[in-house]
Amino acid sequence: MAKVELKKPIVDEISAQIKDAQSVVLVDYRGLTVEQDTALRKNLREAGVVYKVYKNTFMNFAFKGTQFEGLSEYLEGPNAIAISTEDATAPARILSEFAKTADKLEIKAGVVEGTVYDAKGMGTIASIPSREVLISRLLGSLQSPVTNFARVINQIAEKNGENEVA
Repeated sequence: MAKVELKKPIVDEISAQIKDAQSVVLVDYRGLTVEQDTALRKNLREAGVVYKVYKNTFMNFAFKGTQFEGLSEYLEGPNAIAISTEDATAPARILSEFAKTADKLEIKAGVVEGTVYDAKGMGTIASIPSREVLISRLLGSLQSPVTNFARVINQIAEKNGENEVA
């Protein structure tokens, strides 16, 4: 069997994973201990993020002709890739949070919804809360004026009720 035939399934696997991805993040994982790597993989898996190590040439072939082609310039040295199809900020958020305790983990770059970001840009993306948190904040801010208005009306009604008794 030719070498190309052996490599094609791996490139196809990467292509299938990034096809519907909202975000892809490249990280340098050198220096992580086995315990740290296991914990990182567990955190990412719980958030629905695929985290794998592939050869740079495989990732480069898979990125060609896609919105992730801009990541090719960052494919130097050992890289791992984190792919999310559900929450666009999850990989950056989890990796950035984990990098605070594991200083060897380095975010190189990423693509979020079609835009390529460097390490600094991914740090900014990581500070964005998850979709669920944003929705709950929005609902809380919408509910607050209604709740305050109901409280005022209730206090007015109670005050008028006291005046009638007196």
